[in-house]
Amino acid sequence: MIIVGFTNLDMDALRSFVTGMELGSFARASDRLGRCTSAVSAQLKKLEEQAGIPLVRKSGRGLALTNGGEALLSYARRLLDLNDEAVGAVRGVELEGWIRLGLQEDFGEAMLPDVLGRFARSHPRVRIEGHVARNSALIEKIASGRLDLALAWDGGEAPAFVERIAKVPLCWLGPASDATVWHRDDDEPLPLAALEAPCMLRTIACQELDKHGLSWRLAFVSPSLGGLWAATAAALGITVRTPIGLPRGVRVLDPLAHGLPPLPSLGLVLHRADKESGPTAEHLAAIMLQALRDTLNEDWLVK
Repeated sequence: MIIVGFTNLDMDALRSFVTGMELGSFARASDRLGRCTSAVSAQLKKLEEQAGIPLVRKSGRGLALTNGGEALLSYARRLLDLNDEAVGAVRGVELEGWIRLGLQEDFGEAMLPDVLGRFARSHPRVRIEGHVARNSALIEKIASGRLDLALAWDGGEAPAFVERIAKVPLCWLGPASDATVWHRDDDEPLPLAALEAPCMLRTIACQELDKHGLSWRLAFVSPSLGGLWAATAAALGITVRTPIGLPRGVRVLDPLAHGLPPLPSLGLVLHRADKESGPTAEHLAAIMLQALRDTLNEDWLVK
């Protein structure tokens, strides 16, 4: 039986479309994809003809998605992801060896199962050694060659091979319940829940409190993120993290309502041990980056 009436979207055109929107410019997409700008423009036009609707519109000096383009972008990412996974599975089935991956604690539970599962389906003979650790430990291991890839917060280090991914806002966190932990009008110093030093976010919290003349005390110190969540949920103190992977027991606090100072954003970066990581490590990096695009707020991503 022959089924007619269906349109097959062009995968190359989809890739140009997604790359252009992620980079904020189809001229940049042409550089990334190794094609001339006119070729990328032709692919976009072809994709609009296949979809039967305009996908982008002019917005000031740039381009913005139409409603149809926004809907297609979501599907395009999934189609490309599945395509790349299928190609990787076919070509990479004979790859063997192992790869060492490090993740900051905030991403361990939220990302690791999905990333490892997808990678294992593409490269069943490659063994992954995963490390979920604090930022300082990840930086030390990538610098000493004990990790091939590491997803970490940007602490101002200057490693040779780093890709900047996003700027994630920091926020004050308290218990999800109505329990009142602290308010600026209180006479008591702010009870701070934090990880053991060295901790980048603990340092930022203390610096911002000092800068705004707010007294504080360390009410709870934990060696692990799990302990920090438990203390915060139990209203033992206020802590500082990003909005990523928050458990049910904690919530983001409104700084104005509680008299807390504003907080900066924190850079998220992917470290590589070497400039040429090899196809297996690069495929794992691509899966991680796609998972981040699916997880993070689009406004946070570095264009």
